Amino acid sequence: MTQRSTPATPPRRDAPSAPTSPSPGSLCDVAGLRVGHFTDTRRATGCSVVLCEAGAVAGVDVRGAAPGTRDTELLRPENTVAAIHALVLTGGSAFGLAAADGVMRWLAERGHGFAVGAVRVPIVPAAVLFDLWLGGVDTAPTADAGRAACDAATADNAQRGSIGAGAGATVGKLLGVDRAMKGGLGMASVRVGGVTLAAMVAVNAVGDVVDPHTGEVLAGSRDAQGHPRSTVQALLSGERPGGALAGSATTLGVIATDARLTKAQATKLAQIAHDGFARSIQPVHTVMDGDVMFALATGAQDVDGDMTVLGAVAAEVVARAVVDAIRSATGLPDIPAWRETIRA
Repeated sequence: MTQRSTPATPPRRDAPSAPTSPSPGSLCDVAGLRVGHFTDTRRATGCSVVLCEAGAVAGVDVRGAAPGTRDTELLRPENTVAAIHALVLTGGSAFGLAAADGVMRWLAERGHGFAVGAVRVPIVPAAVLFDLWLGGVDTAPTADAGRAACDAATADNAQRGSIGAGAGATVGKLLGVDRAMKGGLGMASVRVGGVTLAAMVAVNAVGDVVDPHTGEVLAGSRDAQGHPRSTVQALLSGERPGGALAGSATTLGVIATDARLTKAQATKLAQIAHDGFARSIQPVHTVMDGDVMFALATGAQDVDGDMTVLGAVAAEVVARAVVDAIRSATGLPDIPAWRETIRA
């Protein structure tokens, strides 16, 4: 890895321990979903679980070039399984996929799953992000971590920031990991067309996070004074990438609605929702990222989803969740968070 001197970290700004602006909403605003997190106290890593034990229609779209996933192929519209029972977003790179084993066992013990004769097989797709450079393989989330996240799941979970899959998330790494800032887990929701649309994201991008409405870099590669700046502009000015490991990033997301959707519609919603990443992360979908977006439809409202309406606002909800992740995160040693570098 290319060695650089660590940019200075500006003094912390005076800020409360939680965002002062009203919460933008939660994935749990979608009826039929429960969310739980496991955060490792030894190292900055963890996993997040979305439970839909009664079953939810799901789709997925993978855009990053370095993904780590489990059971995503069965979500293709032409394949047999009609519904899933949980989703797992986790740190630990490919090792973290073990967390899904614990979630499967937890669900099976409670009688949930796809019926195959007398057996029930819980369907638990999962996706991972890379945070091993902050700890190591020995702290990657395990099956026990997945179980713990299930035990912690509630239908009103509004936790966000440096928790679960966002615990070890960082951004702004393309010009060197020593210039990174803290990413995290964020959520947002809206009520539109008589149904709820919500997103949860774990933001661990190699690129920067920008405010899509102002273009301001909220968290990105830091300059020599420790201030976030645009990686793309630095590259255009002749600076070269350095110290970012291949496959060392990835932003994971879930977009969900309480309307009814088909698998094909859920897949299309996941595809459209990626535009929210493109609006708020620059650059995005790189060869170092394994960006994945899941879509869930619980049907709790017992109405068919209007894809024209849902598609029109999906990217906005995802972009809000990305910004929420950055504004909610707390820093690590030598990796400052937004609240520690942006002055009022």
